[in-house]
Amino acid sequence: MKVDVDPSLCEAHGVCMSILPEVFDLDDDEVLQIREGDVPGDEEALAERAVASCPKGALRLSR
Repeated sequence: MKVDVDPSLCEAHGVCMSILPEVFDLDDDEVLQIREGDVPGDEEALAERAVASCPKGALRLSR
């Protein structure tokens, strides 16, 4: 499973980062960074929660 962000929608609220900081991070310019590669299996449920919690709907999951 991979997570993608639509930078035109993301407003860097950081909800995803608070749920799963191992995958999501805000850089110094408040731009969302996502760890490259697949989300580990033991973090998939948290990744789904983070995507569903995004207030702007800027995150998507793909398999």
